[in-house]
Amino acid sequence: MLMPLHMPHIHPGRRFGAMRGWLRQTELGLIALAVLVGAASGLLAVAIGGFARMMHVVFFGPEAAHGLSSIRNASPWALLLLPALGGLLLGGLNLLLARIRPRTPVDPIEANALHGGRLSLNDGLVVVAQNLVSNGFGASVGLEAGYTQIAGGAASRLGRLIGLRRGDLRVLVGCGAAGAISAAFDAPLTGTFYAFELVVGLYSIATLAPVVTAAVTALAVSRALRGDNPVLAVGSADGADLQGYALALLLGLLCGLAGIALMRGVTLTEHWLRRGVPWQHLRPLAGGLVVGALALVTPGVLSAGHASLHRLFGVENTLQAVLVLLVLKAIASAVSIGAGFRGGLFFASLLLGALVGQVFALLLAIVMPPGVDATFLITVGTSAFGAAVIGAPLAMTFLALEMTGSFGLTGAVLVAVIASSVTVRRLFGYSFATWRFHLRGETIRSARDIGWLRDLTVGKLMRRDVRTVKHDTRISSFRRDFPLGAEARVVVVDDAGRYAGIVNVPDAHTETADDMDTVAPLVWGGKTPLLPAMNAKEAMAVFEATESEALAVIDTTDARNVLGLVTQSHLLRRYGEELEKRRTEELGGA
Repeated sequence: MLMPLHMPHIHPGRRFGAMRGWLRQTELGLIALAVLVGAASGLLAVAIGGFARMMHVVFFGPEAAHGLSSIRNASPWALLLLPALGGLLLGGLNLLLARIRPRTPVDPIEANALHGGRLSLNDGLVVVAQNLVSNGFGASVGLEAGYTQIAGGAASRLGRLIGLRRGDLRVLVGCGAAGAISAAFDAPLTGTFYAFELVVGLYSIATLAPVVTAAVTALAVSRALRGDNPVLAVGSADGADLQGYALALLLGLLCGLAGIALMRGVTLTEHWLRRGVPWQHLRPLAGGLVVGALALVTPGVLSAGHASLHRLFGVENTLQAVLVLLVLKAIASAVSIGAGFRGGLFFASLLLGALVGQVFALLLAIVMPPGVDATFLITVGTSAFGAAVIGAPLAMTFLALEMTGSFGLTGAVLVAVIASSVTVRRLFGYSFATWRFHLRGETIRSARDIGWLRDLTVGKLMRRDVRTVKHDTRISSFRRDFPLGAEARVVVVDDAGRYAGIVNVPDAHTETADDMDTVAPLVWGGKTPLLPAMNAKEAMAVFEATESEALAVIDTTDARNVLGLVTQSHLLRRYGEELEKRRTEELGGA
């Protein structure tokens, strides 16, 4: 009689532990996590976009279902007062948040640059709420900030639950951003390279598979839930000849200059509003009144401007009408961001670029009749202006391809995008996201991981077991207390115990001058100590300037209490080890 076979019992916790280990340590594991992140990103993008459209319909009427910027029969009072009401609600929400959660949310770019991909999901919920109030009541901002924040937060939460390494966690946050943009605009290539250029900070073979997987999965989920999204589907455009390339180059330069003007305008508007409205939580109300007044002239300034972009491709427009919308949309966007409405300039910059391209086409038709295909220049302007403001040239190039499906147009778009990006980088130096960081006092210019460098501080690198002597110690006593080979160098303090410099022990033993009674003449480095908060790069600059092999660490420049000692060799070795570790992570190594 055969005995029944008994399978060994495996505890569920061990099964989960084994799965978590597989997800953490294999490339396929990261791709599997990217599928989950992409699905969540697609679901979140559809939900946020649908809720915003519902708000538009409830507040502005059924006509807003086709795009808030296309409404024509809304009540003038609604156009004037609803953005202000949204500003008042946002101010109240911000006041409440300041009491219960008094900190500024960290966005995905900052999280990947400074915090190793650690992004709060609660911050994402806060930004989504602020973004929906802003966009839902008509402020001239898009929903991209909410999309990427909540998707990145969900990705970071999942990655930390699994226990991903720093490099993999940063990639997973990029997967969230890629999925959000892909689902929101039905544009997987744009979402993929948006993530590479803005959120991950670099492209590598190791990061390609998970980011693309997340973008495609998010697209599939969004299409399953709502069908195709025609936000960026504007039809085909003709390819470019030699003249087209020349015009694309000129238009790219113009878009670069216009993008700089917009970013400067946001800063100036914020400055003026701070002076004119000293109460921070009332500034969105003031900004909403301005946006509402502009909406009375043309509703095209409201919200992100999806419907206005489609009208440019499908309706004949006069030069005056396009110029009015261009100027008013730029003012509305600058006022909305400057007043404190929460949202992105992603889609607003696309609309402004399309308007610049339309103006360029209409002027060419006057100067060089019959002119050039307007769809060609509108598409080129869309990508070039987007690259100037957003700072993602490849994403904007693929955007044009996904908008039109025209490979012949892509070369000219790439020329314009490069011209625009170089113009902004040479004359301004920042994209909109990194410019906002600069205004807050941060020095980051991309999502490249520099957080590890900030964590590698002098306070963590220094030796604390440092022996000290008084500056008036006699040479004979010093030689007795510190024989050759016992110490390489000793820190010197004054009568009050404050740092005075360093003495090399070999110098004290080889000194033969008869008139030298104390170690004071041998003291050096008294004016160039290190501070514990300095990072490794800052400390290396001090070593290079002083040509020293070791430097003391003091608590403050006033108290000058000795905390420890750092040698240049140890600093360089630790810096090299950390740098190599980050490079290995970026290339997908173990």
